[in-house]
Amino acid sequence: MTGAAAYREFEGLAHRLADCAGEIQRRYFRTPVSVETKSDASPVTIADREAEAAMRDLIAAGYPGHGVLGEEYGSDRVDAEFVWVLDPIDGTKSFITGRPLFVTLIALVHGGRPVLGVIDQSILRERWVGVAGAASVWNGRPIRVRACPRIEDAVLFATSPAMFRAGPENDGFARVQRSVRLPMYGGDCYAYGLLAMGFADLVVEASLQPYDFMALVPVIEGAGGTATDWAGRPLRLDSHGQILAAGDARVAVAARDLLAGPG
Repeated sequence: MTGAAAYREFEGLAHRLADCAGEIQRRYFRTPVSVETKSDASPVTIADREAEAAMRDLIAAGYPGHGVLGEEYGSDRVDAEFVWVLDPIDGTKSFITGRPLFVTLIALVHGGRPVLGVIDQSILRERWVGVAGAASVWNGRPIRVRACPRIEDAVLFATSPAMFRAGPENDGFARVQRSVRLPMYGGDCYAYGLLAMGFADLVVEASLQPYDFMALVPVIEGAGGTATDWAGRPLRLDSHGQILAAGDARVAVAARDLLAGPG
């Protein structure tokens, strides 16, 4: 069994994970939850922790031999053939400020390659699903990236210009930002869903962890786009967190050249 059929059996669990996390998020959203600051200065709430713990329980019950890597509770058997990669709330800053742009990210990695991805927004009831070898869907409907042959016509997303390190990384992003028609900020991984639907053309980010980007790869690729690191290499668990997603391969090439520098 090859292609999408090999991974369809796991799709039902992925939906249950998203449903479970969404129920917890809706219970806490726009309520006075306490916010802690983690060692990396990012915020975390009880909703983040409860959602990840609940998803881990479901994985352990359904596939006890699978590994798990999550933002809140770390890694467990990440050398397994199948590894689930979880971010219970990507965009906790949006969550604690009442903006419904945070998402749950769920990925299944097989042999180091992301083969199933879910981007779920529980308040707006939006769910993107990608499975390797199949067309991606939004709320069950097929989606497709749009054509954009020139970077000068592109809509660009990045969570924040502050995520790029001073020096070549920030300089490379600045060149891309100056080249596009419209730069947008603050979408977290919701932006990747919009790209997969044809509402944006580029997402360029840095300083990300595997749980921030593994789920988006099958979604974007299944919609006809590309998601790589800045050098064009496939994204894996050991990637360095520089992400370039594009709907049109021509824009991806142009952005990659700008990120690499002049000359």
